[in-house]
Amino acid sequence: METGVDWLTINASGFFDTISFLLESIIMLLVDVFKWMPPAAPILLTAAIAWWLHRSVSLVVFIIAALLLILNLGYWQEMLETFVMVFSATTISVLIGVPLGIMAAHRPWVYTLMRPILDLMQTVPTFVYLIPTLVLFGLGVVPGLISTIIFAIAAPIRLTYLGVTRVPEELIEAGKAFGANRTKLLYKVELPAALPSIMAGITQCIMLSLSMVVIAALVGADGLGKPVVRALNTVNISQGFEAGLAIVLVAIILDRLCKAPNSKEVS
Repeated sequence: METGVDWLTINASGFFDTISFLLESIIMLLVDVFKWMPPAAPILLTAAIAWWLHRSVSLVVFIIAALLLILNLGYWQEMLETFVMVFSATTISVLIGVPLGIMAAHRPWVYTLMRPILDLMQTVPTFVYLIPTLVLFGLGVVPGLISTIIFAIAAPIRLTYLGVTRVPEELIEAGKAFGANRTKLLYKVELPAALPSIMAGITQCIMLSLSMVVIAALVGADGLGKPVVRALNTVNISQGFEAGLAIVLVAIILDRLCKAPNSKEVS
């Protein structure tokens, strides 16, 4: 492993520097856009999205109160940085993980090859990911982002695979009887039937990404993890509790937004 990382550091440093520059530029651009907005704009936008998705007054009130509490605690900027990193890691994980899960469901040999790799990614301690990514990408937000993607991408792959493989055979046969080809069968039958499992994978991916916030702060990533690490180093109980509370509120907001609305909320 050391020989491989040393070889990449010597022979592919330009490639990793380019990837690091591009990812960091995109993340910083998104953070700057959110920082440019007055706090009321993201709060009202999040509340509007919650109302559009769930039609729940209690959820809208909770989201507004939670975001106002984070603003009052003085962690608004850190919360925006955390949200951008979680959003970026989740987006990349889903864009890669869902197609891989579909491919594995249609080709069993692919899942046979992927399963030990996924087991390894979910079992290896998260701190271990930081060592090679820190060497290859340098100090900053990028090694934290890459480590978060490696840690979280297994969830959408596994749950997409599970959802597609558990589509009732009757639905597939009905689609074939109506003349659907493989592409239409995928988009019209399999994906709609597997959507609850896929959405569960996305929600789990968000939670796993958020759980890496504190660990990513150890390699220079900004966000709510930094005050937690600072509180740990100075044994500041109140600061650690405040930052931890902000992380919990962000996690609850994202979890409630991504969950499928139940019939009571829709009515």
